[in-house]
Amino acid sequence: MTFRLDLARSGDDDEGPAVRFSGVVHRYRSLVALDHLDLEVARGETLALLGANGAGKSTAISLLLGLLRPQEGEVSVLGTDPRSAMKSGRVGAMLQVGRGSGLPHGVKVGQLVAMTSRLYRRPAPVARTLARAGLTDLADRQVQRLSGGQAQRVRFALAIAGDPDLVFLDEPTAAMDVQGRRSFWTMMRDFASEGRTIVFTTHYLDEADAMADRIAVIRQGVVVANGAASAIKAAVPTRRVRFVSEGAHAGRLSELDGVNAACVRGSEVVLDSLDADATVRALVASGVTFSDIEVTGADLEQAFMALTCDLAQAETVDEAVATPPAPQARTAA
Repeated sequence: MTFRLDLARSGDDDEGPAVRFSGVVHRYRSLVALDHLDLEVARGETLALLGANGAGKSTAISLLLGLLRPQEGEVSVLGTDPRSAMKSGRVGAMLQVGRGSGLPHGVKVGQLVAMTSRLYRRPAPVARTLARAGLTDLADRQVQRLSGGQAQRVRFALAIAGDPDLVFLDEPTAAMDVQGRRSFWTMMRDFASEGRTIVFTTHYLDEADAMADRIAVIRQGVVVANGAASAIKAAVPTRRVRFVSEGAHAGRLSELDGVNAACVRGSEVVLDSLDADATVRALVASGVTFSDIEVTGADLEQAFMALTCDLAQAETVDEAVATPPAPQARTAA
């Protein structure tokens, strides 16, 4: 086994990608968690890192944060090794918590953010951190009196208290309601517009679709798709055929050419097809009465399932989107 750090770039922090995995291998005894993983995140980019349980995502995150060291290959964060980047205060992390809020009781929000800020050499002003996290009006409220969404905002404030260049968010909107999620991502969009690099994981694929400049999907320790959400969705051959039909039967429709799934909800029919043209022709020939037909591409959930559940399909999509044009980093507002 070999272990190398990207120390050669440590004096050149403002050049190159914010995050770089190069040929990274990590094993747990006979289990290969990462298999020569290659992945870069440009400075100022927002990347969604997706993967099913056991795909290697958690190991990649631990390496990024310096909690593990790679057994082979190189990991670079902001031009240096992950532990040095973390120690410098240039990386912030908002990790999932178990039972409870994970925040100390008996302390006010503003006090907690101020105490955390004092741990950094060059923190952002406390007032600015509170404003960025939407907590200015809650600065005098005790932590145990916060709602779940408000507690998540506090955790975000603690992650950015050091004014980091790179922020990692692990399932940041878990357990939030729809309005809380929407509000949180509005806040994140504002923070990213300052030129920050953001890497996040989520099980809400609509968040990845809406918020990420780029999506990387990991399967069995390798990147199987890497590109804009639109490119990933376009590369999946499944198409969705929707129409209105009274008295349609899913069993009969599932036998049409190209159809691999059929769903009937009242008068609304949705068919997933690997050959939409053949499906529409077969539908017309079947004699089924229908109206308002619409054919659309795969959504991100369909693409994710194809990538993570079927190896042959994953390899096909990888060829289509694994080498997208170089992402354009945001410029500071």
